[in-house]
Amino acid sequence: MSFLDTILDAVAAIANAFWWCIVALWDFVWWLIPALWWFLTWLPQRLLGVTDEKLPVGETASRGFDYVRDGAQGFLDAFSDSVEMLIEVLLALLSRPPGTNWITGRGFEPYVAVWNEATHPFVIVAVIVVLVYALHRRLTTAAFVTLGFLFILDQGYWEETAESLSLVLSACVVCMAVGVPIGIAAAHRPRLYAWIRPVLDLMQTLPPFVYLIPAIVFFGIGMVPGLVATVIFVVPAPIRLTQLGIASTPLALLEAADAFGATPRQKLWKIELPSALPQIMTGLNQTIMLSLSMVVIAALVGADGLGVPVVRALNTVDTAKGFESGLVIVIVAIILDRILRVDRK
Repeated sequence: MSFLDTILDAVAAIANAFWWCIVALWDFVWWLIPALWWFLTWLPQRLLGVTDEKLPVGETASRGFDYVRDGAQGFLDAFSDSVEMLIEVLLALLSRPPGTNWITGRGFEPYVAVWNEATHPFVIVAVIVVLVYALHRRLTTAAFVTLGFLFILDQGYWEETAESLSLVLSACVVCMAVGVPIGIAAAHRPRLYAWIRPVLDLMQTLPPFVYLIPAIVFFGIGMVPGLVATVIFVVPAPIRLTQLGIASTPLALLEAADAFGATPRQKLWKIELPSALPQIMTGLNQTIMLSLSMVVIAALVGADGLGVPVVRALNTVDTAKGFESGLVIVIVAIILDRILRVDRK
């Protein structure tokens, strides 16, 4: 499937998803009325000990998952294809130089003979180090990043690292695309934030393994369910920090903007977002760190990356492999943290 076909399928799926949401809302209303009546008749009996029947929480959740899977299958398939395409593009950038069959990697042949899959990791490391030095202007940070990546290459974990980085960056794109707009809306509407705060608490409190169950039901085994579980676990961080940054905009700046006749859009882009940029960048940092912490859990549902050797080491009680892969995950986390930790005066 080409990139254009994936985009067109995604647009059509979104349109179908809107219509399905309307139908699902109507079905939910018709389900809620008898469900409330059943609850009102069941509760007194349960309190009096007349019946031992418990609330059918698990059964209801299972029926709800089946309803969503069957009704929104088209949207779920298109979403899965779009996410897989994004992950494949990022993985191709990190794994292969330009060449034939560049994205899929099947029958891959580089355009430049010396710039092949063996030398490409060194090119990526060099580009990252140059960007780090341009961003921080510190030789120590650039040297640390260089040593960290050279250690990963020496241990032979570059392929797993590229797969994990592809998953982390894809989750970061989705989380920031969802979290920042919701955080802005929540900052402008305190009542909305009061409503979504318990939901955010729930998303961060539930064990991440719980998210894997509906992810497998909806998307099967592979990278997509790992990304979905990661996004659900991580997205509260950018929402909260964006809301905090926008809500903490100095009142004097807002009053000055009103005095000069700024529109709400101008206030957002020229006052609130620049003022909230440190908090938004902190949200980006937390998004990447939390996403990286999910690589082992994502490996349990078939996601590739650094979590795979950790799970294999756990199953075989291989201390050496477990320590190697665990240390590589720590080094990747420290490298990403140092890259994103930009001092702002």
